[in-house]
Formats: sequence, structure tokens, C-alpha cells
Amino acid sequence: METAYDDLGEECRGIEHEYGEAVRILADPYSMSLLTEMCTPSTGQPRFNDLLDILYRIVLQRAIAHELPRSLIECDTNMKQYTPLGVFRGQVIDRATRAVTVNVARAGTVPSHICQQMLHQVLDPQGVRQDHVIMERTVDDSGAVTGAALHGSKIGGDVDGRYLFFADPMGATGSSLLQVIQHYREKVGGTPERIIAAHLIVTPEYIRRMTAEVPGIKIWTIRLDRGASPEEVLGMIPGRDSRESGLNEVDYIVPGAGGVGEIINNSWV
Repeated sequence: METAYDDLGEECRGIEHEYGEAVRILADPYSMSLLTEMCTPSTGQPRFNDLLDILYRIVLQRAIAHELPRSLIECDTNMKQYTPLGVFRGQVIDRATRAVTVNVARAGTVPSHICQQMLHQVLDPQGVRQDHVIMERTVDDSGAVTGAALHGSKIGGDVDGRYLFFADPMGATGSSLLQVIQHYREKVGGTPERIIAAHLIVTPEYIRRMTAEVPGIKIWTIRLDRGASPEEVLGMIPGRDSRESGLNEVDYIVPGAGGVGEIINNSWV
């Protein structure tokens, strides 16, 4: 009996860094090419959202394949009608796994919907739920981020034993996501099996804060931006020096992508 697919091993480990096992930064020239185009001033609608869709399917495919439990199956193929050898044996994602994807409006609305679609393809759709929270950054008079405000939510039940996905394009300070996670901790029943955050770009500040305040979180991203770091730090392996920074004076990512929520929705407020 074929055994080569009984254990598929791990997904690609991505670029070398010293943030720990919780963090995966993809080493993928294809997605990096598309993300670079997405971040340029000349890219608007509809191309921007087309790229967003492609990029999220890439990072979510990696995250789902690595983070969700697997099962060993034997499945008849179309050749079974001709030969008893027409049976595939191998590891697949366990369809009984239950998952929740959280739409952190507004930049996370499209990515969360993509996540829901992708989970439907490999899990029992009855075990896949999408929740919604309405949030925005809070800023001071200078425009610097002071935190996040949660204005409302529509949550369809507990999260006990579920894999909890947050697909939000930019991981800058972590304020918004921490506020949402705190809401789940305080207002929603149960303990998730795992919290998985999927992003296009993150900063060192985001990684440090999230891994410190959300034990067990898994962070997947296509790119790490640390453009505000001292020159000598940029020559080091990511995660090695605490002076790393990817935020400007008002806590936007540099080099970054600008106001992604505004571009996604073509709404400049």
C-alpha cells in the first residue's frame, strides 16, 4: 500500500528570522512581485482588489495547509471502475475541523470573505462561520494612533475548539486586532483551538506586541516592513535587534502600502 503521502510534512519555512515559531514570513517571489505592484501609487481599482484576492489566496493556502489538523484517508478515484488499484491514500485536511473567520471591517471585509470561501473548499461548510466586527483606529491631534475603538459586532456563537482566523491586510501596531481578540475573550464563550492572523504586510512592532500579548497566536505574512530601522539593523536577520521599526511618526507602515482600507473601498474617509 502506498505510504509516501501519509505524512506531508511542513509548509515552506519562509525567510530566516528570529521571531520564533509563531511567525511565518513567506519567501515567495511570485507573491512578492504582485504585492510590490499592489503597493505602488499607480495601482487603483479594479486592479488593486484583483491583486488583493490573488495574494490572500496564496497566504491563506499556506496558513490553512499548515495550521489545520489533518486526517489520513483512502478515496476511490475515477479509475476504480476499471481496476481495484484506483484508490488514493494520503493525508488531507480534516473536514470535521471547525473554523471561524472574522471580518474586521473595513480593510478586512474582502480578505475575510476570501478566507470563508477557501475554508468551505476543504472543510464541512456547516462548521465554517464568518463573524463581523466594526472597528476604527483612534488618533490624537497629530494623527498618531492612540488605540482602537470597537463600535459593534455580529458574532454567531462561541469559538470553543475552533480555529479562529483574522485576515487583515496590514499588521501595523496591533491595536485593532488586540481589541477584537479581547472582545472575544470577554464577550464570546469558549477558548479557540488556535488563533491565526493572515496579513500581506506586518511590522516588527506588530509581531513583538502580538506574540507577547496573545500566547499561541500564529502569524502568517507575505512581507515584513521595517523601513524605519537604523541602517545597520536593516543588514541584520529580522528579529535580532530591538531597534527594528516599520512605523512612521503617525504609525503607518513604511515602506508599506498606504491607506489600504481606503483603496479597497475607493472611499477616502
